[in-house]
Amino acid sequence: MALTWYTLLVAAVAGERVVELVVARRNLAWSRSQGGIEVGFSHYPVMVVLHVGLLVGCLAEVALLDRPFLPWLGWPMIAVLVAAQALRWWCIATLGHRWNTRVIVIPGAPRINGGPYKVFSHPNYVAVVAEGIALPLVHSAWITAGVFTVCNAALLTARIRTENTALERLS
Repeated sequence: MALTWYTLLVAAVAGERVVELVVARRNLAWSRSQGGIEVGFSHYPVMVVLHVGLLVGCLAEVALLDRPFLPWLGWPMIAVLVAAQALRWWCIATLGHRWNTRVIVIPGAPRINGGPYKVFSHPNYVAVVAEGIALPLVHSAWITAGVFTVCNAALLTARIRTENTALERLS
């Protein structure tokens, strides 16, 4: 029974990712119509594979290694997961058409400093880090949480460097 609801939770996160991709595609078209330029595409396929790997790893580790749901860990991780989703959608709402899963720069566009961007330079990545830890740990998939976190740290280092360079072009 526990694996069934966890599978539904992971599927819900996957569904949310599909919605993000639809929004990102729409926003990419808008950004290009505004003269937007994509930078740092080389790491994008790696990011896609890593995030798909997170979802698959969550389910595989729980099923193959018989990871239990531990209420003292699982319930707080569900709260972190919900908070991460709320932060992500706050970022998306704040950036509007300029939000994307890719790094797109619109020459001459002002940098957005409202919403969660008042607090963090890269709040969406705070959400990604929190989700990458919380989703696997909901069902004590600690190997997946650890592997994703290490790989994601390496990816985000490159991604944030690329994004910061792109954002400097807006100044």
